[in-house]
Amino acid sequence: MANGWAPDGAVQDQIDDTVTDGVLRARARLPTGEGEAYCLECGEEIPEGRRRAVPGVRTCVSCQSEIDRRPVNIGINRRGSKDSQLK
Repeated sequence: MANGWAPDGAVQDQIDDTVTDGVLRARARLPTGEGEAYCLECGEEIPEGRRRAVPGVRTCVSCQSEIDRRPVNIGINRRGSKDSQLK
């Protein structure tokens, strides 16, 4: 169902774009290259199993868990008001 001047499926297109952006952002944050033997945050040794499981790993499990808990500001608003779209 179209809203105003939006074509059919516009809402689903916005949802798909948001999901795609999230996946691309997550992939960009994945570590690459050669990993570290010691955590860059706390200095503890990173277990061999983790280094094999996560290529390019730079932090231990504890520090990575803490990093993952930090809030992330994305700053994308795909639902702008009609007034802002007409300017």
